[in-house]
Amino acid sequence: MSRVSDDPWKAQLEALGMLLRTQRVAADLSLRELSDRTKVSNAYLSQLERGLHEPSLSVLRAIATALGVPLGLLLTRAGVLDGDEEEGDPRLRETEAAILRDPDLSEPQRTALLSVYRSFVPGGPFH
Repeated sequence: MSRVSDDPWKAQLEALGMLLRTQRVAADLSLRELSDRTKVSNAYLSQLERGLHEPSLSVLRAIATALGVPLGLLLTRAGVLDGDEEEGDPRLRETEAAILRDPDLSEPQRTALLSVYRSFVPGGPFH
């Protein structure tokens, strides 16, 4: 059911795209609304969500700001930062990453699981 590629770079772009879509859906934004907030075309945003393009730092920063997501998370997903450089507890990142890449989950299920998980650990596992 997953369309994640065997090519590591393509798989990374697809994982980033899934993350962007999940975060956008969780923020209850349409592509057009995100486009308005980021000044990035909704056609390009759609291509990013499908893992078809490698976004620039300025595009990732605009998306992160519009979605209220830490830029470090997006930079890690985009392959700019190693996972160790991202802020926060690594167990939190691993759990969210596992939810995002689970091929058996639908997009609404990913969004719901991330929302529930984050409600239990808003500041990390020991907060």
